[in-house]
Amino acid sequence: MPKMIVSIDGVVIKEVQLTKDRTTLGRRPYNDIVIDNLAVSGEHAVLQMTGNEVYLEDLNSTNGTYVNGKAVKKQLLQNNDTVEIGKYKIKYINEAASAGFEKTMVIKAGGAGLAVPPPAASPAASAATAPVAEGAGPNGSIKVLSGAAAGREVPLVKVVTTIGKPGVAVAAITKRQNGFVVAHVEGANKPTLNGAPIGGEPVLLKNGDLLELAGTQMQFVQA
Repeated sequence: MPKMIVSIDGVVIKEVQLTKDRTTLGRRPYNDIVIDNLAVSGEHAVLQMTGNEVYLEDLNSTNGTYVNGKAVKKQLLQNNDTVEIGKYKIKYINEAASAGFEKTMVIKAGGAGLAVPPPAASPAASAATAPVAEGAGPNGSIKVLSGAAAGREVPLVKVVTTIGKPGVAVAAITKRQNGFVVAHVEGANKPTLNGAPIGGEPVLLKNGDLLELAGTQMQFVQA
């Protein structure tokens, strides 16, 4: 089944299976793929699936839609094509062999869902800042403190783990050689770390740090 893997600055923030004939992409919350960024138009582009083929069409967006670095109006997507919208990169995967991801884990936390999608390894920017290989590096977890899932602990075993509620607030926790870092990647409501808002720049997490995201309180625990 075709899918789109959305990332920013090398950090995967969501993965969307294309199950409908028409999948919309844009900044407005009613889109199938919501990217909450001012560089993205309210109704930016649409993915139209015919059989096993997917066409990408730009909906007269302000900043345009690019495929592999070239501006497009309508184009048939090929496996591993990269769609660029603002600072976001969306990789198109249409190959049975690449469907080796685990299913998304969703924790019900009060009224908001705490989603932990299956991440992929980020491209290595440099040896000093690159995420480590899966299974290597430090051990840590996120413990849910509020809502119906209070007491639930989510091990941070992947290279990148995204948490939050798409369209509201999403943060990414990345495992590195020197520990774990967290950054805000999507949503108008910024998550907080020990009461202070988190921006787009990665912040090093310390054992016992308190995170609040989409109305859910969590604690970072490092072994």
